[in-house]
Amino acid sequence: MGDCQETNGPLFSCFAKDPGLADLVTLYAAEMPGRIEALAARFAARDWHGLTVCAHQLKGSAGSHGFHQLTPYAAALEQAARQSGGEAAIRQALAALVERCRRVAVSAAPPGATSANRAPGCSPAR
Repeated sequence: MGDCQETNGPLFSCFAKDPGLADLVTLYAAEMPGRIEALAARFAARDWHGLTVCAHQLKGSAGSHGFHQLTPYAAALEQAARQSGGEAAIRQALAALVERCRRVAVSAAPPGATSANRAPGCSPAR
């Protein structure tokens, strides 16, 4: 999705080694299971408005914390839920986003990590 290459590996924040942001990135990654749970609960309740709001918030917060890889998937879920494009389309968008959210990694990308593992638009962590 977008101009990122797809990988099955962990997703790293481009801010992970920034001394001023590393703690926030770590906290954001630690809170990801709660975000996934909130998305799943909204879907289970067929709360499309609530799911739209959660996806929109995740879209913005992921980018703000250097996880730009999540942004297009959160946007796709937001759009599917907003348009009530059918439960199957919403389920598919949710599954794609959740799969990537589960791969959010706390540490900085190792030196050999490909650019596909790093967020686009961010310079490699130093």
